[in-house]
Amino acid sequence: MPAERICVIGAGPCGLTAAKSLLEAGFTDLTLVDRGGDVGGNWVFDEASGHSSVFETTHIISSKRYSTYLDHDFPPGTADYPSHHDLASYFQSYAERFGLYRHLERRTLVTQAEPLDAGGFIVHTQSELDGSTQSRQFDKLVVANGHHWKPRWPDYPGTFTGDYLHSHDFKRAEPFRDKRVLVIGGGNSACDIAVETSRISARTDLSWRRGYWVVPKFVFGRPADHLHHKTERLLQRLPLKVRMRSLERLLKVINGPNSLYGLPEPDHHFGETHPTINSELLYFLRHGKINPQPDIERFDGHTVTFADGTRQDYDAVVACTGYWISHPFFDPDFIDYSHGPVPLYLKMLHPKRDDLVFIGLFQPLGCIWPCAELQSRIVARWWTGQWQPPPDRAAAIRRELARPHLQQVASPRHTITVDEPTFRRRLIQELDEDPLVQAARDRGAPLPS
Repeated sequence: MPAERICVIGAGPCGLTAAKSLLEAGFTDLTLVDRGGDVGGNWVFDEASGHSSVFETTHIISSKRYSTYLDHDFPPGTADYPSHHDLASYFQSYAERFGLYRHLERRTLVTQAEPLDAGGFIVHTQSELDGSTQSRQFDKLVVANGHHWKPRWPDYPGTFTGDYLHSHDFKRAEPFRDKRVLVIGGGNSACDIAVETSRISARTDLSWRRGYWVVPKFVFGRPADHLHHKTERLLQRLPLKVRMRSLERLLKVINGPNSLYGLPEPDHHFGETHPTINSELLYFLRHGKINPQPDIERFDGHTVTFADGTRQDYDAVVACTGYWISHPFFDPDFIDYSHGPVPLYLKMLHPKRDDLVFIGLFQPLGCIWPCAELQSRIVARWWTGQWQPPPDRAAAIRRELARPHLQQVASPRHTITVDEPTFRRRLIQELDEDPLVQAARDRGAPLPS
């Protein structure tokens, strides 16, 4: 049995599947560290400011069919788009079933991870329960701390003197009852928050600096990602760009132009930014519950001046402007991926170190943890000598970076994008006759051929 000591940072969906795969491979001396009070990462609703979590009414934007681990299904009767309650329960049942809780250290923050020249890491932790600290040496380190927790704030001239918060700190709509609210951004969080606040606010406005593609959650009566995966299966021999153009044409037919809703038209093709998955936004816009606004020019107290010269007064502004990729426990001279690119083979292997991997450090057009599970199985096989990366890993990384799945708009949020069906197919190619993959395929799981 492998004798190495392994530390997994993060007990969200990606860290859980990493721990499970490594334990099954025989790495029993494993420590799973997480700042939260339970496993599940962002999907565990936590109103405490500073803790990343979903807000009260969040549902996932990928369907349950394409959001499961290979050997752990959702309970019968789960909705097509599970709520955060469903997802937290799902991850906790996964941890219980596969014996992950006995390796878990809750409410524990990794303050520093020092690489050793001879291999391995010294990992320093601090308990949020009693403030106690530990410093331990591990042979290998798995980083799965997520990339949706350090807020990226917009930079506008002037100062807003009302309630100004990032979507990271939005937990409930109730504090915005009868208030005038401005939501900044066109991504999933922004549009979800605008819909939720508009139900009870005096006014909700939504500011976009560019046009975005809005995808309804259901197309032809099926969850939208079913169509994306079906297109990939039927047209897999065609370039991804061609497949995306076919989806773009369909979306134009379903929604009509953005101008019908008072929104700017996209200045890019479908897939060149992350699409927004929302069935209520356009409905609320046409019903006057949400008011579209252009980009912001400046703040002045409670007054916001927009790029078209119009001005509005607000009680609250919610900035849904994304997150930094951050690994604060590493010295920046060792690793700093905050400004991209992220030079990792298969989005996970360091170019030089065999004792360090990143699980889930990618942003899919789809669900993240099914691909993170495949990454984890590759790592387990690598560390048990059943798989080898290319001899010149740095060159392989350069080739990957030069050939992204999609040429996206230059933006900090687009440094780690993958097309989920394409990436999943690529990872499965590395797993050969993996028994878990084969068993899932025999069961009829939706895996690429």
